[in-house]
Amino acid sequence: MKPGFLAKNPSVLAFLLVLAVFTLGVTVLSDAYGSGLISTSMVKTLGKTLCLCLIAIAMDLIWGYTGILSLGHFAFFGLGGYMVGMWLMFARTRDIVLSSAGGALPMTPQELSDAIATQIFGVVGTSELPAVWAFAGSLPAQLALVVLVPGILAFVFGWLAFHSRVTGVYLSILTQAMTLALSLYLFQNDSGLRGNNGLSGLQNIPGLESAGQDALSVWFLWASALALALGYMLASFIVSGKFGSVIRGIRDDEARVRFLGYSVESYKLFVFTLTAVIAAIAGALYYPQAGIINPAEMAPIASIYLAVWVAIGGRGRLYGAVVGAAFVSLVSTWFTGGRVPDVNLGFYTIKWVDWWSVLLGLSFVLVTLFAPKGLAGLVDLVQGLRSPRRGGTPLGPDDGALQEREAVE
Repeated sequence: MKPGFLAKNPSVLAFLLVLAVFTLGVTVLSDAYGSGLISTSMVKTLGKTLCLCLIAIAMDLIWGYTGILSLGHFAFFGLGGYMVGMWLMFARTRDIVLSSAGGALPMTPQELSDAIATQIFGVVGTSELPAVWAFAGSLPAQLALVVLVPGILAFVFGWLAFHSRVTGVYLSILTQAMTLALSLYLFQNDSGLRGNNGLSGLQNIPGLESAGQDALSVWFLWASALALALGYMLASFIVSGKFGSVIRGIRDDEARVRFLGYSVESYKLFVFTLTAVIAAIAGALYYPQAGIINPAEMAPIASIYLAVWVAIGGRGRLYGAVVGAAFVSLVSTWFTGGRVPDVNLGFYTIKWVDWWSVLLGLSFVLVTLFAPKGLAGLVDLVQGLRSPRRGGTPLGPDDGALQEREAVE
């Protein structure tokens, strides 16, 4: 009987165990279900961090394993947030309109639609519901669009780019241009998504008004942890088999893999589309916890930050991407939240809120130069200190030759 996937990949089981213990620990220390040692705002921060870890896994798949430096994956992250945010804002506004409507006669569907449109889009000077909001009243439809819209965009863009044999830095520039174009379009008031006002009030979940934010924050933490666990297992399954060997081959020597008869473009397109969908799911869970989304969230700099997280954690290692995203996210919250006291040098005062971006950029440079394996390289260092598990017939004439059991393991 062949061992199962988890038996052959104990690191995945270890990751799931750590994630489960972390989620349980936060739950029992939260305001809603525990001792209250962790505030509701901190629970939301931790939940958002798990979502960032999920998109970091997507970035590691496309960059660390396939060798495509995409500077546009945060666009898919934002699109996922917009799709679920449309339903949240529409349903909440509908409840407000219905509760405030007076008179003996109920509102007609057209009157209700006009009132909702006026409430949502009055800020941009219109009272009509744009066509892109056609399915905003249906939660199943909007959840389907979380997957379909980013997935179709990634498929079309990837098909055009990969079949044109665009590679390297040129492909990175194209992905960044796509993100910039999408961001600039959404900044326009006639985009149908409220321009630079974005979508707000997303933390108020329709139908769950009786549940406080303390309970909702824990529920979203659970959902984010579940999504991260499933995303990690899916990514581990992909990279551990033949498919993973092929995409690593594409990363290391694309021409040789093509010469061996593999459809390189198809592999690239699959990974690009899959990671776009994973990024969108992460965004759909992130922005209800953040409470607001606007086009600035999709600026190209966000995708650059994503690449920095993966590089600091250690690209080409899924756990490295998770560690990098979690580390940078939490340290960023610490520095930019005013928790670190300013340093007065007499002639100049260092304000960490202003200097955090500089520290992040410096960390990226130092990791690139002196620790290319990132924080995940520490795991390799520890493993290198252990003696190999030896056994079986020697595979060479020397005393220290590789042995059968060691080679298999």
